[in-house]
Amino acid sequence: MIKPNRCLIISSMVILLLMQGCSLQQPIKTPVTEQPVSIVDPANPTEQGTIENAISIVEKGEIIVPEINDSWQYIISLYAIPDVDNARIDRAIKRFLAHPEYIQKIQTRAEPYLYNIIQEIEAKGLPGELALLPAIESGFKAHAYSHARAAGLWQFIPATGKIYGLDQNWWYDGRRDVYSSTAAATSYLKKLGAMFDNDWLLALASYNAGMGTVGRSIKRNRARHKPTDFSSLKLPRETQNYVPKLLALAKIFANPGYYGITLKTQEHKPTFVAVNIGSQLDLSKAAQLGEISLDELFHLNPGFNRGYTPPQGPHRLLIPVENAEIFKKNLAMLPDDQRVQWHRHKIKAGENLGSIARRYQTRIKVIREVNRLKNNNIRAGAYLMVPAAQNTASDNPFIRANAINPRKKYPSYKVRKGDSLWSIAKKFKTRSKDIARWNRIGLKSALHPGQTLIIKKRS
Repeated sequence: MIKPNRCLIISSMVILLLMQGCSLQQPIKTPVTEQPVSIVDPANPTEQGTIENAISIVEKGEIIVPEINDSWQYIISLYAIPDVDNARIDRAIKRFLAHPEYIQKIQTRAEPYLYNIIQEIEAKGLPGELALLPAIESGFKAHAYSHARAAGLWQFIPATGKIYGLDQNWWYDGRRDVYSSTAAATSYLKKLGAMFDNDWLLALASYNAGMGTVGRSIKRNRARHKPTDFSSLKLPRETQNYVPKLLALAKIFANPGYYGITLKTQEHKPTFVAVNIGSQLDLSKAAQLGEISLDELFHLNPGFNRGYTPPQGPHRLLIPVENAEIFKKNLAMLPDDQRVQWHRHKIKAGENLGSIARRYQTRIKVIREVNRLKNNNIRAGAYLMVPAAQNTASDNPFIRANAINPRKKYPSYKVRKGDSLWSIAKKFKTRSKDIARWNRIGLKSALHPGQTLIIKKRS
């Protein structure tokens, strides 16, 4: 057995203790917690903090570091990406510091999701910096949707989402499911890390640009006997800025005092419980059962597209920890015939909105509002979501978030032969990417004659 070098151990402990009393003079990558770390001798817990005690405890082989009870500090303690300094990171830091309110905003938005994200990051052995990725991808908005058809906290595009088991259908979009998308994103990142031998800069570049794009760039450099590290690769401009942006944010969070930023304190504990609801449930009813607002339920469960959970599942709701028991108790007492008060109606030949409204004892106006119908025209074989009780899209965040904007009426444009997003944007003096975002299509999506596009006026 090799005996530890006592002098080396003692000098290391002295440095550690001295660092605790020194203020930071420059930004560092090594995480530093706001609370001083005390070294405690388990045999004599009243003695702590002196060099002599530290030496004695080290010789016993017993060092106890206090548990970190703040989620942001916990993330910093998991940092593992080697420190990098370059002009792009410096520029990204300056941009963040120019908008300190944004740093505060993403911390607030992250609060409901942070503990779960950290659990997945730690369970998969990923660097703590990756827990900040939703800040770059979506600004920690779980219902975010981009012009490139990416959705959710982690901004999965449809194809990648399906590969990682995130269902996307009329009822539900797993990419916006906080629980499922976090598990999928961390699995994807773990795969990328393994693919690039834990070079996390290349893994992050692949998360943004795709494995094929990064792989081809590496292949080109190898053929020309050039380096294949991230900074040496020819990658899309967005990707060249994407990786430094995450590294910049991680550096700011590790050194908030140096950068003049205040980190919020968030107790490191679960904020929600995943509850098995067994079968389909009206989400308005679910909020009542949990004694929470519908908006609060939505922020934890933005994957649902309609006013109630899918008939085929997932039969799971995320409920705030403090409301979980009352929700379970009230759900157990709810009769089965009161779980769902909506119906998915398949239109038959000869039916009209009037006859359907009479059948379900509701109003034509409500059916049109819920289904975003411009007029009373319907066709046989199509489906309508029909409420059994009065409820409006404007009252329900689950329905409202799935609509482009039900409260406003925007002009529309019918695509003609030969049209492209660029030509339509030029005609309406707007931008292609804005039209794509308003209509939830990709910039490279094919347009078809007769297709209707929403066109908003630029503010």
